[in-house]
Amino acid sequence: MQTTDALGRTPRRGDARSNRRRILAIARQRLRDDPDASLDSIAQGAGVARRTIYGHFSSREALVAELTQEAVQALRQAFATAGAPGAGPLEAMTRMVLSGWAVRDQYRALLSLGRRHLGDEAVRATLAPVRDEAVATLRRGQRQGVFADHVPAPVLAQALEALMLALAEENAASAWADSTGEAAATAFLVAAGVAPQAAALQVRDVVSEAAVSRGRAAGAG
Repeated sequence: MQTTDALGRTPRRGDARSNRRRILAIARQRLRDDPDASLDSIAQGAGVARRTIYGHFSSREALVAELTQEAVQALRQAFATAGAPGAGPLEAMTRMVLSGWAVRDQYRALLSLGRRHLGDEAVRATLAPVRDEAVATLRRGQRQGVFADHVPAPVLAQALEALMLALAEENAASAWADSTGEAAATAFLVAAGVAPQAAALQVRDVVSEAAVSRGRAAGAG
């Protein structure tokens, strides 16, 4: 389907790709903050005509479905790359939390859009692999005395997930900025029962190691 822009011109292929990226970016933001945001609002924010959106997405539901799938893929990829074979539970959990923080906007979008358009059961099923891994890591840490064991691992995981969501919401809504996730990850570990100094040291170690790895990769490229 060929579309025209707000001035009635037929966009070039590169313009169409740019429009699509801009539409998705604005839709992600608007629908995350207001699941009832209209296509007109999204079109206005993206600087395109409403018909341009329909040139990329057949309906509002199709746009929501793509955003939801995008969020799912981002989360799964983030946690897949967080693994460290042989890592202890403290390091493993730190890596998971930092990876989750890197895609916090997608996570917030998944919860906001998914619960509204897919239902709680579908969202739980989507997040089950990640949550199961978190519970297993917490349980392993509890057995080793790394994490608090005053509540079962599944309950602790749920409470910690709520904490991270609250921190992500505050990060998006206020002047508090935690781009690397160090503060959020430290708060997570402390809430899990790790001593503050030990939590901060573990987070710094993982962040520093990641920075070194990125530097090596950039040098090799």
